[in-house]
Amino acid sequence: MKRLLLVLGLLAVLAGPAASATKTTPKITVYAASSLTDVFPAIAPNETYSFGGSNTLATQIKNGAPADVFASANMSIPTTLHQQHFCSTPVVFTRNTLVIVTPTSNPGHVKNIYSLTKKGVTVAVAAPGVPVGTYTQQILKNMNIAAAVNANVVTTDPDVRTVLAHVTTGAVDAGFVYATDARTVPGQVKVFKIPAWAQPKVQYGICVVSTSKNKPAAQAFIKLVLSKKGQAKLLAYGFLPRVKPKS
Repeated sequence: MKRLLLVLGLLAVLAGPAASATKTTPKITVYAASSLTDVFPAIAPNETYSFGGSNTLATQIKNGAPADVFASANMSIPTTLHQQHFCSTPVVFTRNTLVIVTPTSNPGHVKNIYSLTKKGVTVAVAAPGVPVGTYTQQILKNMNIAAAVNANVVTTDPDVRTVLAHVTTGAVDAGFVYATDARTVPGQVKVFKIPAWAQPKVQYGICVVSTSKNKPAAQAFIKLVLSKKGQAKLLAYGFLPRVKPKS
């Protein structure tokens, strides 16, 4: 009997380290801009994601939403959250550009951005508080066509994927989206470039949410996104290097 107990005790001791070694890292919840809907799960498929307009997600975080990481399509929203003690200091993890998309049939006969000033052309944009919406208005202002294009706007949407959906379904003649979003619907849209000189500085920021109960795992996720592997995946999905190459 004593020998049996001794053997059982020894097995328990041996099982202890093995059990702890197989303990998995806890899943985290990542709140991220809609334009990251495809690439983030490709980088880290096992996490829980909530995608939407960066401004809406920030409001949810301030209201106590259970997020561990926040990834925004700009730097100003996470910077404000940091200043209000809702998240860590944000870092730039990628960049992007805007394009114009039309249905493949191009019912509005769009040739370039100036076509959107023509009477009767219907345009979709994101709301001003959404990063892509703010970027859109910056472009229109830079090109001195804001009044004319905004007169043709028939919908202001909560995120970039809604703008894209309005275009692919033919609800509008054209819309402003990120270049990366246009790539997600091959064959469904025509893409028109916007002059480089009119493009705003589109930088994405990421941070750890202050109320996260899994901060080490959240930091590990950010480290993965910033890693060579994570950056390669972002580039593969059409995003730009986090630091603009020197010309």
